[in-house]
Amino acid sequence: MEITPFSDSDVAWVRERTELLFSGKFLVSGDVVHDPTTLPGFVARQDGERIGLVTYHVDGDSCEVVTIDALCQYMGIGTALLDAVAEAARQQGCQRLWVITTNDNLDAIRFFQRRAFVLREVRINSMPKIRALKPGIPEIGEYGIPIRDEVELERPLEDGKGWRTV
Repeated sequence: MEITPFSDSDVAWVRERTELLFSGKFLVSGDVVHDPTTLPGFVARQDGERIGLVTYHVDGDSCEVVTIDALCQYMGIGTALLDAVAEAARQQGCQRLWVITTNDNLDAIRFFQRRAFVLREVRINSMPKIRALKPGIPEIGEYGIPIRDEVELERPLEDGKGWRTV
């Protein structure tokens, strides 16, 4: 597997993945609207084929993982992409890495917690406000769970050691 920075040749594919996964050309985290095609990120490739993507946004000493998408689970793609973002964030002086997901996304919550992220905040009933910006967000999500809340997870970036899958 090869991890390379997101480039202009990846834009159309990133747009496709964003529309597929987030029901549109943009996504909302907290109060911020993100267009992943305009963000820095990394693409994972295997034998020349794209198999994963991560985009991120740096603000001061914090780095938000905006999107992360592994086309095949349990192959280390997501972890390799997260490693690449963590290193880029460290190089830009970031002290923490953070991510927002929804309360129904149990697979993502598990993924991040197994990589030393901790729950930082649960924004109870925040989805009506987000749906005002993006009405296409469904009411019912993964596992038949109503999508109501945002869940923020974070982890420090001090030396990059000791955070891999436990």
